[in-house]
Amino acid sequence: MVKISTNRKRTLAFVLLGWVLLIISDRVGELRQYQGSFVAMYALAIASIILLTGYSGQLSLGHSALMAVGAYAGALSINNLKLHPALALIVAALIAGIFGLLLGFTVARLSGPYLAGTTLALAVSLPTVANQFPILGGEQGIIFDIGTPPSRFGEDFSQYKWFFWISALAALITIWMLSNLLASRYGRVFRALRDNSVAAQLSGINVGRLKAIAFSISSGIAGLAGGLLVMLISGVSPSAFPLSLSFALLTGAVVTGVYNLKGVMLGGLVLVAIPEIAESVVSRIGGSEGFTTTLPGFMVSALLILAVLFTPNGPGQLLHHHKKKH
Repeated sequence: MVKISTNRKRTLAFVLLGWVLLIISDRVGELRQYQGSFVAMYALAIASIILLTGYSGQLSLGHSALMAVGAYAGALSINNLKLHPALALIVAALIAGIFGLLLGFTVARLSGPYLAGTTLALAVSLPTVANQFPILGGEQGIIFDIGTPPSRFGEDFSQYKWFFWISALAALITIWMLSNLLASRYGRVFRALRDNSVAAQLSGINVGRLKAIAFSISSGIAGLAGGLLVMLISGVSPSAFPLSLSFALLTGAVVTGVYNLKGVMLGGLVLVAIPEIAESVVSRIGGSEGFTTTLPGFMVSALLILAVLFTPNGPGQLLHHHKKKH
């Protein structure tokens, strides 16, 4: 019997998942296609946090700022350099990755609350900085237009399905590459940094450089997610990347299981479902405009607290304990 290697199994699993998503996209309406695009985008952003926090032990509270860097880079490359939207998304990831590399070397000596505070300050200050540069469009922002779907797909191929295909493909390829990276020697080194950075340094690992590399890769993935987000909302502005987005992504990572990439789609589904659940609650019980606005944020906060208390390692932890009992 021929044994299939782990890498080949992983590749086959991603190809199968892609095929399933392709079939699903043909059988659901435009609203679900659009929501599916957001699930893929959130899954990417959550994966970037899992890499940074779950594997290299660096806590970031400012991933919305890293997403914004990629979003602005992608939009400017389309508007000013006239690049193809696919290339613009690659540029978004590269620029955000370079930004993250510089930031990573700067904060390499920081850890715990000091690192979290630094990234939090970045997320708070970035919108103000963006407003100071006319090239970034100020508060109004700039347009991010990927154009209409290719004509070869036919007249019935909608813009929403096009969004879904781009988002799902970007997420699948990126998370597949990240899974292979974390299964390699680099993944083991990142986990060594997380578990005991002093012991890792004594064993000859350049802790500062590896932390900066992890920060750079995480930033690049977050930048790609930012590019996908503004593609979905057809524009980028400071208001698209509030501080609440960073906390929502952190909640998604905790719900997923911050040490595991397998549940990132679950985290994306949760973040997409929360506004719908909040809207349903408001329609049933009524409430003021302020209540309607704050309810999703309250639900995210409550979910984060419950996840930390009961499933800090994700839902897989509960399944594992259930199997051990039986």
